[in-house]
Amino acid sequence: MNSKTSPSLPTSDWLLVVLPGLIWGASFLFIAEGLHAISPNGLTFTRILIGFLTLSLFPAARQPLSRNLQGRSAWPAVALLGLLWMAFPLSLFPFAEQRISSALTGMLNGMVPLFAVAVAAILARRSPSRGVLAGLAVGFGGGVLMALPSLNEGGNRLDGVLMILVAVVSYGVAVNLARPLQQQHGALPVLWRALAVALVLTAPLGLPELLRAQWTATALLSLLALGVFGTGIAFVLTATAAGKLGATRASSTTFLTPPVALALGVLVRHEAVAWISVAGGLLCIVGAWLIRRAQTTATATAQVAAQVPLCAERVRS
Repeated sequence: MNSKTSPSLPTSDWLLVVLPGLIWGASFLFIAEGLHAISPNGLTFTRILIGFLTLSLFPAARQPLSRNLQGRSAWPAVALLGLLWMAFPLSLFPFAEQRISSALTGMLNGMVPLFAVAVAAILARRSPSRGVLAGLAVGFGGGVLMALPSLNEGGNRLDGVLMILVAVVSYGVAVNLARPLQQQHGALPVLWRALAVALVLTAPLGLPELLRAQWTATALLSLLALGVFGTGIAFVLTATAAGKLGATRASSTTFLTPPVALALGVLVRHEAVAWISVAGGLLCIVGAWLIRRAQTTATATAQVAAQVPLCAERVRS
């Protein structure tokens, strides 16, 4: 039976879903450790540089981009993606983690699927279904619970929370921009070029800070892991999972990022997180799951409806 339709997945397929979530959940710990040696702009530039070099090792990433039916180049859209998905939000995260804990940063990052759906509805000028609206309500309610009580826990500050929310909104826009580009050109060629754009954008501020960095072994290893895995390998695994298992199953990796970030922040860095914030993080995950279930149900219903005329035609013939 095909893995896309089988209810149980082989271990190798599960790893394609689980590993990116673990890597991205750990990324917030790596950022916090890297900040001990290098300032925020330098950290962002360095992780993008390492991620770009890592993706360069994969021949699939270096495949050329084709032009669309009107003969237009994809580069303007890719450049915008490099800004909204890479340079801008990745620059905000280290500044935010100077103000809030890595655990809270990771939990707030769990709102990306919510903003992606909200932005998609705005761009389509169409109201979401009741199931999606319910998921958005639950998820955004969880976001409020995550942010507000934590402002007085562990030295967290409101400006840090706002930075993460702005970054998450940028991700929400970028996801909708990336989807058609990746469908036309493939995920890795688009990501590799977006990283190249982000590398150019972050170099003026980041390169001087990289040259002034004062490395420790922990900070250096953390930043290498952040670049190689968080900005490189995790994207390769997700692209492979989407091609092998379908986009819906591959997107399940986003459910792992908040709990992994929470666990590492508390256990490794001994960060203080309010219990109500943890409850808010769980609600955020539930909201994203409700949205995914509603979208999956709608897709299945549409596929069944599309088959009805075909069946009727067969009966008449």
